[in-house]
Amino acid sequence: MLRIPKTQRIVSLANATRNQSTSARRTTGDEYQYLQRSKIPMLHFQPSLPRLPIPELEKTCARYLAAQQPLLAPDAFDRTKQAVQQFAQTDGPNLQALLKEFDAKNKHTSYISEPWFDMYLRDRIPLPLNYNPLLMMNPDPRPEYNEPVLRTTNLVISSLRFMKSLRAKTLEPEVFHMNPAKSDTAMFRTVTSLMPSIISTYVAYTFKAFPLDMSQYQGLFGGTRIPELGKDRIYRNESSRHLVVLRKGNMYAVDVLDAEGNIEQPATLFARFERIFNDTKPPAADPLGLLTTENRDTWAAARSHLTQLGKNAKSIELVDSALFCLCLDESTINPDNPIPAIREFLFGDGTNRWFDKSFSLIVAKDGTAGINFEHSWGDGVAVLRYFQEIFKETTTAPFAQVGLQGSDNQSKDAIVPIDFTLDDRVRGAIRAAENNHNAVIDSLDMNYMKYEGINKNVCKKQRISPDSVMQLGFQLAYYKQHGKFVATYESCSTAAFRHGRTETMRPCTVATKTFCEEVEKKRKSAAELREIMNQCSTVHGQLTKEAAMGQGFDRHLFGLKHTAQKNSLPLPALYQDPAYAAINHNILSTSTLSSPALLAGGFGPVVKDGYGIGYNIQDGYLGSVVTSYKPHRNGGEFVDCLRAAYEDISKVLTATGPASKEK
Repeated sequence: MLRIPKTQRIVSLANATRNQSTSARRTTGDEYQYLQRSKIPMLHFQPSLPRLPIPELEKTCARYLAAQQPLLAPDAFDRTKQAVQQFAQTDGPNLQALLKEFDAKNKHTSYISEPWFDMYLRDRIPLPLNYNPLLMMNPDPRPEYNEPVLRTTNLVISSLRFMKSLRAKTLEPEVFHMNPAKSDTAMFRTVTSLMPSIISTYVAYTFKAFPLDMSQYQGLFGGTRIPELGKDRIYRNESSRHLVVLRKGNMYAVDVLDAEGNIEQPATLFARFERIFNDTKPPAADPLGLLTTENRDTWAAARSHLTQLGKNAKSIELVDSALFCLCLDESTINPDNPIPAIREFLFGDGTNRWFDKSFSLIVAKDGTAGINFEHSWGDGVAVLRYFQEIFKETTTAPFAQVGLQGSDNQSKDAIVPIDFTLDDRVRGAIRAAENNHNAVIDSLDMNYMKYEGINKNVCKKQRISPDSVMQLGFQLAYYKQHGKFVATYESCSTAAFRHGRTETMRPCTVATKTFCEEVEKKRKSAAELREIMNQCSTVHGQLTKEAAMGQGFDRHLFGLKHTAQKNSLPLPALYQDPAYAAINHNILSTSTLSSPALLAGGFGPVVKDGYGIGYNIQDGYLGSVVTSYKPHRNGGEFVDCLRAAYEDISKVLTATGPASKEK
């Protein structure tokens, strides 16, 4: 399963400094309606983006074996080598030819796009914890702007400005800058905007700037994953003018754009959200959002029945077509213990969510905000860009100011309660969903680790990759806890290619295995351990580079397997080897986030006996949010081992000093 890609490779042109102030801003004309008016058209680079490469079969086989080696006993590894050799000589070349033939006929997209969408939409497991991740936003540094109605108003205004810029195609193109000081400049914008689209990407390369695919952005607004038997579908509406707002399980359709499609004034929006915040309506007796926590076939059957009752078809259309979901929560956050708030935002009790929406903006009663998003329509690239843009604007140049008084002449017509006709069958389905969801969340353990002995600056001084250090810690922690090594997943974006999705980077390597074993044996000197650590960093960097360039093995093998199934061919022995199932049973599923907007990120384990690790490395510390299911794993013990692992790593770094050269 996918997790949010490595954000180090997701850097936007929009990070260029804009001359904005915190004083009141104009709310007329384009200055209010659009977040950006890019000099470079939003999709300018899209036609010249390179296509996602299909790796050479021989290299995929070699990379696969390299990833299996630290996980398997010698006899099992020998069997896997035989299966791979047979595959490379018999079934593999034929499947490779068929995959290339399919790819050649679909030059508008990537070879992985269709089967990846299909995989997501066919999976029947519930969305919360299994798929929907969470990004929790830092508070506004000015406490008065965290007042919940005010913060909601500003977050919605900035969201709508982002949406209108996106739909008008005036949003800055997404570009990764190797050296922002030299390429994130007016000259870069001028030169590339003057180039024909068909060559513009290659011109950007001369600046060491890499345009990223923006095809997923269309899925951000007005989208919903509709449950259907066997396979879901994605619904999109580009003409809606409202949000679906949830509070205490009650649902409202709230207009945020006027009849001409313009963003309503700050005072108008403030008045509408204030009215819902002040609504004395009791919590919903039968909160329908609970059904979105269910098995997809179960929810599909319940939804089909629901839409046949009364005027429910019209009501559910209001939900499906909404620009996004706004969840006004009753929770608060304790900065010293963010876990309860992270749990609430990630899955909560399910009563004040609609997990099927493309994304939900959540605002708690203390102004704490976050994004919970559905994953099938796209990866974290678009969501993170949106997340960072609205945080930046609302904390530096908000449109709604402290002391704003709500004013709305159309409030009665602009806020419509979304009511449903329910019968005993639907009520029974809601109760069953509630019981099922509670059973899952009661078994979910969540732990947080903050370690201040290593940070970004330490790694920079030590000339070692921060990500490799963090991943090495996960391997060492698991080895301390269980005395073995397991399949580990780290997501890497392939957005540098047209319709790229993600590739898996496999952080458990022969080098990391050697380091962990030697640390625990305590036979090597700090200098010897540092040499092994440098090797870990070098291998890690190479694997990361290969993954980002579409040269991993996971997606290729997935595509070849899908090709066999699509063509009704026998499944090759490689896919029936227990080692293939084991390496895809990701005990350690990891994802890193690095953003000034981010307070924390989280997701559930991808397997019952696994750990879900959302991590980041900041200027002052490194931190991890670790999820696991009881009784399958002991998350508290793992976090204790993780802290001990970083202590061991820190001792090696402190004792040896910087490596002789950058690794």
